[in-house]
Amino acid sequence: MTSSPPPSGSLRSRVDRALSEFLARQRRLLSAVDAVATVPVADAVADFVLGGGKRLRPAFAYWGYRGAGGADSDELVTTVSALEFVQASALIHDDVMDGSDTRRGEPAVHRRFAGHHRSQRWRGDPERFGTAAAILLGDLCLVWSDELLHTGGLPPETLARARPVFDQMRTEVTLGQYLDVLTQATGDTTVEQALKVARLKSGKYTVERPLLLGAALAGAPPAIVAAYSGYGLPLGEAFQLRDDVLGLFGDPAVTGKPAGDDLREGKRTFLVAAALEAAGAADRETLATRLGDPKLDDAGVAELRQIITGSGALARTEQRITELNAAAVAALATAPVEPVAAEALTALATAATIRAE
Repeated sequence: MTSSPPPSGSLRSRVDRALSEFLARQRRLLSAVDAVATVPVADAVADFVLGGGKRLRPAFAYWGYRGAGGADSDELVTTVSALEFVQASALIHDDVMDGSDTRRGEPAVHRRFAGHHRSQRWRGDPERFGTAAAILLGDLCLVWSDELLHTGGLPPETLARARPVFDQMRTEVTLGQYLDVLTQATGDTTVEQALKVARLKSGKYTVERPLLLGAALAGAPPAIVAAYSGYGLPLGEAFQLRDDVLGLFGDPAVTGKPAGDDLREGKRTFLVAAALEAAGAADRETLATRLGDPKLDDAGVAELRQIITGSGALARTEQRITELNAAAVAALATAPVEPVAAEALTALATAATIRAE
């Protein structure tokens, strides 16, 4: 098959439309179960899924398919939109585990439901209710990712090729989340462990697995599959490193989360691991002691930022992002990817690593 330009409307708007239509159907289903009690659930999921994000994961899957010679269709767009529910599940659960107050400038889901509990003057602990509700909503998003994958309209035999990739991706991101929690508990601050967490928790399911999902849907040959992994693995790592930098040095008005939350939560990111490896003894002691302090104020965040910058860790991270991005683009050129897709994937490499959120 040869590539052809997509129909009118940007890919992002088409994904948004597919998500909106699916969520409208799910709202009707929930209302049939309990029209009053489940409305807040439907509202919260819709607000979370439709309220932000660049739709990078569906974009990588879509262009992975097109790059392997697959033709554009609304069924393809709807099917790859299932990745947004995997993302929603991971973020909702991540906010619960981290005790985050906000996401994309709005209350995190568990905070939203705690507030709903208070406004209704219900019995029991509002925070415990909010946590329970968020866990269940995250689970519901994961269930719906499966449902949308299978109801997107692609033939069953096509979906059967992609199923192993989809399953492995969801296993990897769950293990990555666990390793993230584990490193905070054990205090493992090695660069090697930080990179492993970055790859599993975010990198692989953001870039490589969506690309391979698209390749599997298209029945891509081994040469393209190998090139996609060569592109996706370094780019996914660079994506997470950029996220770590934004989490510490980004503008909260743009990122939607308070700067320094990773420090308060005790995240053993590459930035932190590199700083602990290179900083002097006094700075290393300060960083190790204050990392994970939930009461760390703005002055404390500024002090730790200075230690990280002064150690050369920020410059080292930026250099690694640049190198990983270049490696990804070079790998893409090693296989006969359709030109329109190669151009789109090259642009996505920039969007994924030089971004505002």
